[in-house]
Amino acid sequence: MKKSLATLLLIAPLTLGLTGCIIVADGNGEHGSFVTDHQDREYENRKKIARLESGMAYLAAQDYLGVPDFNESYDKGGETIQVLFYRTNRVHSDSMTTKDECTPLIFKAGKLTSWGESAYKEL
Repeated sequence: MKKSLATLLLIAPLTLGLTGCIIVADGNGEHGSFVTDHQDREYENRKKIARLESGMAYLAAQDYLGVPDFNESYDKGGETIQVLFYRTNRVHSDSMTTKDECTPLIFKAGKLTSWGESAYKEL
């Protein structure tokens, strides 16, 4: 009885110390691939945005760039303005995408008129 009690008293603290141990793997055995995925996505978005042309149709631009991170649409002076935001530059290392990490694309009457932070601020 004393032997089993002594064993229990020795093993219990060791097992309790292991209960909070978590190992996170992404399946490829690569640590940091999450950061690389964001960097790749940002680079691809910057590359595609550099090839945009004024007058491009809203749907054509969305098909070319994919699903935006944010999307706004409103009327200003009787004109419909749509803004798509695509992540292009990490500012915060919190794994969340915010508008200040994105490049805005401005569409008026369904056509791309301008893009970039300064163009968005002028709206």
